[in-house]
Amino acid sequence: MKILYVDMQYDYGKKSRGINQIGELGFHQVFKKLGHEVVPFYYDNYLENVVPLQAELLKTARYLNPDLIFFCLYTDQFSPETLTQLKSEYKTMNWFGDDQWRFGQFTSKLAPLFTYSITTDPFAVPKYQKLGVQNVFLSQWAALNVEVSNEVQEPNYEFDVSFVGGGHSVRKWFVSEFKKAGLNVAAFGNNWPAGPVSLNRMQEIFCRSKINLNLSNSINFDFRYLTHHWKNPIQALRSPKNVSQVKARNFEIPYFGGFQLTDYLPTLETHFAIGREIACYSNVDEAIQLCRFYLENDKLREEIRLAGMKKARENHTYEHRLQEIFSKL
Repeated sequence: MKILYVDMQYDYGKKSRGINQIGELGFHQVFKKLGHEVVPFYYDNYLENVVPLQAELLKTARYLNPDLIFFCLYTDQFSPETLTQLKSEYKTMNWFGDDQWRFGQFTSKLAPLFTYSITTDPFAVPKYQKLGVQNVFLSQWAALNVEVSNEVQEPNYEFDVSFVGGGHSVRKWFVSEFKKAGLNVAAFGNNWPAGPVSLNRMQEIFCRSKINLNLSNSINFDFRYLTHHWKNPIQALRSPKNVSQVKARNFEIPYFGGFQLTDYLPTLETHFAIGREIACYSNVDEAIQLCRFYLENDKLREEIRLAGMKKARENHTYEHRLQEIFSKL
């Protein structure tokens, strides 16, 4: 197919944050790997003024005459009129990756404007159908299709416990509880003292950490969190993220050879065998207990790590996801 790929080139449209890794390495490059002709349409430069964006996208589409226009929408950069017009002339598709908390105010308004919709939330599929949207595909986030190191078979461990991701208030509290328990967490990403890391360094951290924490940033009403900082109760009341969800990190950690300790997420067991390919906790106290357990049981931890790596590499990359979607078109 000839695909017009509509997305941001940089993370949140900000060049200072580096490339949009999922968009570029997950979607764009995999389209090409699967043999499709891909023309990217980046809208980073229009985030401050979306008015000229409408005409520019329509002009580009009519010039290319693509077989499919694949969107990964951020917010409301494209007007309903633009999306409706494109749907009337071409096959259009959007990746809705946050339906767990954005369906009501975002997806429900936009999904009818596309020929096809992709959701990562199995519980959202009936909601699409109630809207009259029948062409909905259930998929999931995945690991990037990038070269991996053989080092993961016999890692040279650098950290006991690590975390890679933005320093959200819930995550900072979580890490502080680990520290109180005598477990130091090497944390990397925006809003952490160590700062963000490159993709290559992230891969190294995953495979050189005995335990990789995967921490949610959804609402938490633990009294210790609410009293950790005066802003936390406000954050808890205002945040629309009232449920955790499966994200790309759940697949990236094992794909790059790391042992994953994650909060339990609905339907996670459909992707990994819990206790055999990954480990899960339900609260911070359980996470600390499991962390200590797996640090003391090297053999079991390594068995789980290798089994999770095998599952992720054989089943959970963006190539797997897009092959499945395109096979249904």
